[in-house]
Formats: sequence, structure tokens, C-alpha cells
Amino acid sequence: MAEIIFRSRMDAKRFYDHLLEYLRFNPNNQDILLLEDRHIVKISENKVEVEAVKDAFYQFIVKIKLDDWFRAILQQQYYYEDLEEQQHIMEIIYSVLEGQRKDLAILIKENGDVSKIREVIDEIFQEHVSFSFDSFLKFRMRPYFKMLESYVEISIDEYKMEQEYQIFIHTLRDFLSGREPKMDTLHLLFDEEITFFDEQFMEIKRGDLVRMIDRKLLFNHPVYVDSASIAPLLSIAPKRILLYTKTPEEPLVRTIKNIFEERVTIKTYKGLRHAKEWNQLENTANENGA
Repeated sequence: MAEIIFRSRMDAKRFYDHLLEYLRFNPNNQDILLLEDRHIVKISENKVEVEAVKDAFYQFIVKIKLDDWFRAILQQQYYYEDLEEQQHIMEIIYSVLEGQRKDLAILIKENGDVSKIREVIDEIFQEHVSFSFDSFLKFRMRPYFKMLESYVEISIDEYKMEQEYQIFIHTLRDFLSGREPKMDTLHLLFDEEITFFDEQFMEIKRGDLVRMIDRKLLFNHPVYVDSASIAPLLSIAPKRILLYTKTPEEPLVRTIKNIFEERVTIKTYKGLRHAKEWNQLENTANENGA
């Protein structure tokens, strides 16, 4: 009979419920017992496969307790008490853990791999028939807690940057809302550089764009506003932007979409050439008709 001793009744109950669900056992099954008053979960090794218990224990660590630890770090070390803020940061943390944010993963300072927790669990089950969950955390999991702090730290930094970005976007939307459009349709080609074209597909030269820029915009937002793209776009405030690009997920493309919202239509990079050809044919037809 194996025993896992927990410090709190809540953790003992959570693991017991998790184990029953994971192994699909009936709560009345006597092969897995919860001694609530002593915070102990007892498992009959003769009837319950050890590998299955180890898997369940691993899932308990990475899917239930990991969440607790991250929230504790957020509250106790960084004083994030607001549940909504916690949730936003937790989403960033798990996106890094799940390999979706490699740009942030490379910033993790501490060496370690959450997947190696399984190896630690294998060791503890081989060495002990009974063990304390708190001792397991204190002596076997210590190297991982520093790593968890690194995940929280970089995720908080990312969260703050996202908040600043949202404030930036809202500020520029407010600026845009009060602008009178200087052009109905603007064509924007993303290549090595950004090229502006007017409604007749005539290129707007850099000097002309600079003269169009509202100086108040650069004065009020000197750090954030790119004078080569965002500033002229906001100053022209076109009713419609047709944006031609090979990389629609490029950060600057996303920023333009976020600021101008429904005014922006994303087109393929080659779409500009086809649009210009169509426009020329239409103009020729109109001239002949006249």
C-alpha cells in the first residue's frame, strides 16, 4: 500500500478526486482511499498499476499545482491580486510553456525543463512506498521553482508591453477619429520599404509624405509614431487602405490593422500590379468612350 501525505486537506482531496477521474475509478472503490482527517491518499499497489498512478501524479503537478504556484508567485512576489490581470499573465505563461512563444522562451534565465518533472516522479515512486508531498516539493522540485519564477517574470514583462501597446493603439484611434480624410483610397505596398500610392496608383514621394505629416502627431507621440509609415497614414487618414503584402502577420501590418480597423483591406503582394493594370484598362476604356 502506497501513501502520499499532504499538508492540506484541500490538496489531498484534489489529488484524490483527480486520481479517481484519471484512472476512471468509482469513488466507492477501496483500492484508492482518502483519509481526510490525516490528509493522506492510500493506493493499493496490488490492484492499481503504478505507472498509471505516476502519470496521474505528473498530471496533478503540471495541470493543477503548476497553476497554484504561478498564481502564488504573481500574488506574493509581484502583488498581482486582480484575477483578470492574473488570467492574462497566466495565458502568456502557458503559451510559452506550450511552445507557442519561442521569442519569449529564449529569455528564460534558469536552466530546466518542466517535462523532466516526470523523471523526478519516477525516482520518488521507486524509492518510497510512502512520501510527503511537501518534502517532495521541497527537496525534489526546488530546481524547478526558480525556473517557474523566470516564466512569470518574462510573462509579466510581456503583459506590460501588451498593455502599453493597447494604450498606444487607443490613443492613435482617438487621434484618427477627429481627422478629416485627405484621401478616399490609399494603396500601400509592403516590400523592403513601404511605398504609398494614391487613388490613381501614382506613387507618393517621400518628400510629399513628409509634408503631409501633422506635426502635432510627432510632438505628442514622438517615441511611438513611425514617421515613415504610421505618421503619414494618420495624417492622411484615408477612408480606405488597400495594403499589399507577402507577410500579413508582420508586426507593422498588424499595427496598421489595429489602428485603422475596418478601413484596412489586406491584399496579396502581386495584387497591386493587377489592380494597376485593371485601373489602366478602365481609364483607357473611359477615354475611348469619351
